[in-house]
Amino acid sequence: MASVAGYVEKIKYRNEENGYSILSVSGGGEEFVLVGTFPVIEEGEYIQAEGVMKVHPVYGEQLQVESYEAKTPEDRESVLRYLSSGAVKGIGEALAKRIVKKFKNDTLRILEEEPERLSEVKGISDRMAAEIGAQILEKKEMRDAMLFLTKYGISMNLSVKLYRRYGDAIYGIIRDNPYRLADDVTGIGFRIADDIARRAGIEADSEFRIRSGILYVLSQAGGQGHMYLPEEILLRRTAELLGIPEEGMRVQLSDLQMDRKIVMKKMPPEAVPDTDPSWIRMDPESREFPEEQIPEDRWAVYPSGAYFTELNTAAMLHDLDLRSDEPEERILKALSQVEESEGIIFDDQQRLAVLEAARSGLLILTGGPGTGKTTTINAIIRYFERQGAEILLAAPTGRAAKRMTEATGHEARTIHRLLEISGMPADEEDRKPGTLTGMHFARNEEMPLEADCVIIDEVSMVDIYLMNSLLKAVSPGTHLILVGDSNQLPSVGPGNVLRDLISSGCFNVVRLNRIYRQAAESDIVVNAHRMIDGDPIDLSKRSRDFLFIRQEDPDGVLQIMLSLVRDKLPKYVDAPVNELQIMTPMRKGVLGVENLNRFLQGVMNPPAPGKPEKELNGILFRVGDKVMQIKNDYHRGVYNGDIGILTMINSFAETLTVIFDDDREVEYSYGDTEELELAYAITIHKSQGSEYPAVVIPVWPGPRMLLTRNLIYTAVTRARSCVAMVGAPRCFFDMVANTQELRRYTGLAERVKELYA
Repeated sequence: MASVAGYVEKIKYRNEENGYSILSVSGGGEEFVLVGTFPVIEEGEYIQAEGVMKVHPVYGEQLQVESYEAKTPEDRESVLRYLSSGAVKGIGEALAKRIVKKFKNDTLRILEEEPERLSEVKGISDRMAAEIGAQILEKKEMRDAMLFLTKYGISMNLSVKLYRRYGDAIYGIIRDNPYRLADDVTGIGFRIADDIARRAGIEADSEFRIRSGILYVLSQAGGQGHMYLPEEILLRRTAELLGIPEEGMRVQLSDLQMDRKIVMKKMPPEAVPDTDPSWIRMDPESREFPEEQIPEDRWAVYPSGAYFTELNTAAMLHDLDLRSDEPEERILKALSQVEESEGIIFDDQQRLAVLEAARSGLLILTGGPGTGKTTTINAIIRYFERQGAEILLAAPTGRAAKRMTEATGHEARTIHRLLEISGMPADEEDRKPGTLTGMHFARNEEMPLEADCVIIDEVSMVDIYLMNSLLKAVSPGTHLILVGDSNQLPSVGPGNVLRDLISSGCFNVVRLNRIYRQAAESDIVVNAHRMIDGDPIDLSKRSRDFLFIRQEDPDGVLQIMLSLVRDKLPKYVDAPVNELQIMTPMRKGVLGVENLNRFLQGVMNPPAPGKPEKELNGILFRVGDKVMQIKNDYHRGVYNGDIGILTMINSFAETLTVIFDDDREVEYSYGDTEELELAYAITIHKSQGSEYPAVVIPVWPGPRMLLTRNLIYTAVTRARSCVAMVGAPRCFFDMVANTQELRRYTGLAERVKELYA
């Protein structure tokens, strides 16, 4: 740990939002550069700082400050230097000299305790004296608060955020209930608040701690896709988290319900999952629940925002589900005209889909690969075009929207752009999310979409919050067609919308199950359906597009995948290397995303003289890298799963520039790069909604909960021309046989049934 003490000669850079600064400091006859968070340090002040001395490739040696203390100027010369620096607005060098001449060594005390006496100095009015006093007081209060917060292990950056949010109230919050921070402030989770509380002497069984722990467990469950947790599971997980007994926690559940933080909903027996051993077990033969196992009260515990989003979504779907009295003969006649003009003949299910789309306010169209979903969508579009209808198309991701545009000839947008997304003001953004943090949709119930027909593709990717926002913008009377494959992985965000809507049994659902002749020639399509049906798959069959290369050594798997994606497949599928994709079920392990990316980066984009690189957040970024956005960023307009190429690293401005697939150029500060990761290999979950000319998949043993049928099905169906799997055949067959996918606790189907009941 290095230390520096001296006067701040110049503030070279300061971010006013978070206080990040670069200071030039002189002391002991030397000059130093300090980098860190200094929201209240001004030129002319004396600073003592500790940190790690690092060498910047452009700016040389810098102290990365971890802690510091600003020393109050004590002698007359130091006070004059401080006031002359411009640290206090309204005081220049000449005025500073007059102030110090008047008050001498008592100057600083006058400034802090009797600022009204500054009016005794020529050129300072009573009003100006009051303004100067207010400035001095504000700086002192913030400095005191920063020192106070650092005692509780709170970083300087976070201290700035807290003080600007709460002001002097932060002292009482830390003393009485630090867990409030986890509720209010983005960037502070339960664990940080719990650490602060421990330092503040809060008891382990404090009601604040239990309540915050319950909300934290529910929040974590939301991150895993759940809308609620069964009460027993919630209490058990909370007890494990807090290290205290479950007894007494139900009192806190009651209090949280009274405060409208949670909603507790009684669950019917059929809604209780049988796939979680910690919950009630269903008898596998009778498919019934043994009565002695069923507690009298089975409760689902929701965060209140999640419950009301689910309820509101169900209500809007119910309101959209209208039936028209359009004569069937007229619809079929118009469809025959479409067939004649397009030169195709639709099968019975496709005809039914168009008929239901025309007569229904809400239609769900589902089917696997090769079953004619795109043809059916086009038939629906052509039908509504003949009716003079205004049609809008959208999909959850940019890649899926691009595919939809190419397949239909109609412009398709992301759902976010369809709803005209815009960022929320910064002060709003700092508040904890109700549903969708940091964004606002211009299209909603007050300004709905101007359309007669709205078609949404890849609905399996749409989480409950995005679906809720979409439905707000669709007026009853509009035809809403939701298209998707319910056998795909569910959305990254909470909920299981498509499956819940289908399983509710309350809406018109048309299932396409016929594999068309051209699609039937593809082993990708045929074997994908075999997976879902549980039929045997012959991996030894010679195939043009479904390849399995046996390899029992993980290093051998690595080398084969590299050879495929770099040397063999680009020519085979006539596509650039960057358009091909390696996908893996796991993040960790020799064949997990993290190791694969390190290995592939080293051979596909090795270091070279003049090629900039920078290590950030534990990832080495290098110009030319294939990278992926891993969070929705509504301000930049890039979304989870977007892939691009890193084209520039600017060490002076400390920024990275990425060009994404649609030629958008996006700039990231070094501090924002937690939104990026390398994408030579990606998880299968991140591939949803995308399609690649060729896909390469390592097939290797791992956690059974990850290696499931719908995971390998999703991976295989991302390939347009060729899928190549490398690894152990037994592992492939185990995945296809493993139908015990992780249960999501969602209640949308129940909410819908309640409304229709």
